[in-house]
This record gives sequence, C-alpha cells and structure tokens, in this order.
Amino acid sequence: MTTSPPSSLPDVELVVIDWLKNTASAPWTTVDRVPPSGFDGTQAVVLVSRMGGAWIDTTYEDVPIIQLECYGSTKLIAMTVAMAARARLLAIDGFVDGGATVVMVTECDGPRWLPDYLHNGANRYVSMTQLNLRMA
Repeated sequence: MTTSPPSSLPDVELVVIDWLKNTASAPWTTVDRVPPSGFDGTQAVVLVSRMGGAWIDTTYEDVPIIQLECYGSTKLIAMTVAMAARARLLAIDGFVDGGATVVMVTECDGPRWLPDYLHNGANRYVSMTQLNLRMA
C-alpha cells in the first residue's frame, strides 16, 4: 500500500452532512455547508465546516476537524439541536461514504454558546470534532 497522500481527499463536509441528514426525528430542518435562503439565525439549522486537519502517512488517513454550528429560535432549542447533532456525529464511527471509512471520532470541543453577531436574534452553539477517515 502506498503512503503518499492521494491527489484528492473525500469531501468530509459531505460525509458529515450525509450522516446527519439520515437522522430519524432530527430537531433540525436543514443540515448543509451554507445557510438556507432567508436564513436569519433563528431556524433549526446545522452548518458543517472543515476547519483544518492533517494527512497521516503511516495509517493512510485524513484527520479533519469538523465544526458544527447549531442554530435555533431560542437558546434552549439551539442547545437541543447541538446536543442531538453531537450525539449523532459521535456515532459516525464505521460509516462508509465518498471513498472513505470513518475509523475514529474524537470530540475536541463540545457544544458551547457562541453568539452570532451577523444575525440579530440568532441562537448558536458551536462544537469541534475530529474524524479519522481511512482511504479505500
């Protein structure tokens, strides 16, 4: 097996979005990389962003750090969305998508309140999770 980085890595944002979208009874209405049209910060939304990470040659893994921004109409609803998204993401171990398998999940920073000053009335919790993706 080669240990040089592949010419492209799986789209980890899409992997996480696919995983979260397949959640029964999810408290969010939207999960995506970008806010939905008309977004004002009060909708039940989860935004997924890759915030960095590294390639590990010895295990042939991409190790991205994923940020979840979770919104709701109230602080309590935003926390409910954040805790549900957190629980679901921490259960992603073993998921196969986009040419990679998630082999490990590590919470880096659990949901924390972080005001969104771009949207008046927004309620937002942010968390960071590291995934280890083994390439096919």
